Amino acid sequence: QVQLVESGGGLVQAGGSLRLSCAASGRTFSSITMGWFRQAPGKEREFVTAIRWSGGNTYYSDSVKGRFTISRDNAKNTVSLQMNSLKPEDTAVYYCAAARVTGIPTRQAYYDYWGRGTQVTVSS
Repeated sequence: QVQLVESGGGLVQAGGSLRLSCAASGRTFSSITMGWFRQAPGKEREFVTAIRWSGGNTYYSDSVKGRFTISRDNAKNTVSLQMNSLKPEDTAVYYCAAARVTGIPTRQAYYDYWGRGTQVTVSS
């Protein structure tokens, strides 16, 4: 089992920044991808970005490309999401997830472990 705990959410004005963190603990896997998803009220959960734990390859959704940056700290077993130039439409609960795969999937069905989420609210 892998436990994921998100932190760093909050309320910010449009144009501001927030940094989310995801602390991973428990069983480790040789091949794993860490992803961030988000779910806005009344909408389906959507892919935001993901990173390969080994190698650091990343992939971003078009809606956040150029504004968000995902990174990982292998020594601390954490994955971070730096969010800049935030917009009201970025308001959502953000979830950290882990997939035992070799690629970078964007579909949530491929992710085996999930955190409970952290709320991000961007005011206009």
